[in-house]
Amino acid sequence: MMRSPISRVRHLQRYREVARVLVRHGFGEIVDLLELVPYLSLPRRILRRGGDKGSPLGVPQRLRLALEELGPTFVKLGQVLSTRPDLLPPSYIEELAKLQDTVPPLPWEPIRARIEEELGYPPDKLFASCDRTPIAAASLSQVHGAVLPDGTPVVVKVQRPGIQATIETDLEILFDLARLVQDRTPLGEIYDLPEIVEEFASTLRAELNFYREGRNADRFRENFADEPYLHIPIVYWEYTTRHVLVLERIGGIKFDDIETLDRLGYDRHRIALHAARMIIKEVLEDGFFHADPHPGNFVVMPNEVIGAMDFGMVGHLSNSLRSDLIRLYIVAVQMDEEGIVDRLIQMGITRGIPDRAALRRDIARLLRKYHGMPLGTIRAREVIDDIMPIAFRHNLHLPSDLWLLGKTLAMMEGVGLRLDPDFDIFAVSEPYVRRFMLQMASPRSWGPPFVRGMGNWAELLGLLPRVGTQVLQRIERGEAEVTIVHQGLDQALSRLDRLTNRLSLSLLLSALIVGLALLIPALNLGEKWGLAAILVVGGFVGVSLLGLWLVFSIWRSRG
Repeated sequence: MMRSPISRVRHLQRYREVARVLVRHGFGEIVDLLELVPYLSLPRRILRRGGDKGSPLGVPQRLRLALEELGPTFVKLGQVLSTRPDLLPPSYIEELAKLQDTVPPLPWEPIRARIEEELGYPPDKLFASCDRTPIAAASLSQVHGAVLPDGTPVVVKVQRPGIQATIETDLEILFDLARLVQDRTPLGEIYDLPEIVEEFASTLRAELNFYREGRNADRFRENFADEPYLHIPIVYWEYTTRHVLVLERIGGIKFDDIETLDRLGYDRHRIALHAARMIIKEVLEDGFFHADPHPGNFVVMPNEVIGAMDFGMVGHLSNSLRSDLIRLYIVAVQMDEEGIVDRLIQMGITRGIPDRAALRRDIARLLRKYHGMPLGTIRAREVIDDIMPIAFRHNLHLPSDLWLLGKTLAMMEGVGLRLDPDFDIFAVSEPYVRRFMLQMASPRSWGPPFVRGMGNWAELLGLLPRVGTQVLQRIERGEAEVTIVHQGLDQALSRLDRLTNRLSLSLLLSALIVGLALLIPALNLGEKWGLAAILVVGGFVGVSLLGLWLVFSIWRSRG
């Protein structure tokens, strides 16, 4: 899929913007490497000098500033990369995590026109009232308060006009740059950069589809239907399109407003427990979790009910992946670094042939750090920060949803600690882990895969006679040739030859010993020995000694 020449002509102005921003922040050599120089009217010496390269800021800080200046697509890319310590060193991860998705709000008129374009009527015809001043504004959309004709308060999330075209242009440019970096730098030997951009593009396009966000909210509401401590707002589908989302408006106290929570007498410990149970249930029971649990997306409602908002970013964990995580947790608790390495390899997390000894040493060092510590003193954030350099050093390729889960757990732990300094997420998770382990041992869990496997084996056995006959007929007609290459075959044949010789000698000696032993009673050994007696007795002694030598040689060779 070679888009580079076409997209560079079609998006010439945007290419110039990208190149200039990179040069301005000290990445001129990258601009030169990626063949973006023709889009700039700058001499190469300016590129080599590198703009802000002499700035006191480090490379990670300059990269963050460049991404912020390049706009929403690149900001989102930086945010996604901040959850991927398998791709970037910890210093870059820490800096990119600071990227903020906040922009000045658009004036009311283009928002009003977008609502009318999507729903067919202007806001004053659809709602009893609609606030012109937004509640929140981000790079992809902004949110306005409104009231339905029946008096129900709602929020109206409106996608920014023209943002989809901007995103698609930037994604094409990112695909071009990824292919160039893949072909021209050593990174291409380690990572599949076009695949990484493809995955990012899929995530970003899904976030632009508000139908999907509405379905996410409905799914969360179904999953927590029996949990009174969590409230998910209702989606008003009759007012919702691909680019406009209308949700029930919920109010409450922000998680990080500790002063107000205390003043109103809320039990912060209970709220922290509810928040932890929410994320643990999402992960271990549902395999579907809210992946952006920062304090601004949750409020405390009356009766200490948690209200959740913003369902654009979610994570998915298959049942097999959750099972792998539990097994990994078990061997970690057992301090079994070999078991951890084996489990990582079985999960397909290691790329190529890993340096097993080095990986085992790093894991053993990590386990020793936490050995003997009470779970209540261990922080998920600290553990994740310790895992990041190991993942980067050994090129461990965890599924993106797992890194997203790690970031989610760390954020939720931070919320819990802010609410309750004694908060222990491991203690809260223990009964859920135990329950999931019991489910793994249940026939309901392993039975269906076993039955499916038996079906596959039955199908294979049914095919073998027909396929085998066809293969043999082709070989007989000379249409196919079977070549068998055995590594080390000469050594194996030599060893087999020695074993055969030893077996033959053993049988011969056994026969001689038995035969001569049977002849001895027939001799009259009380009289003077004749030639026959000497030969028989001498032969018996000789073959017996040879037999003892053979036994000794077999014992010495352990074979």
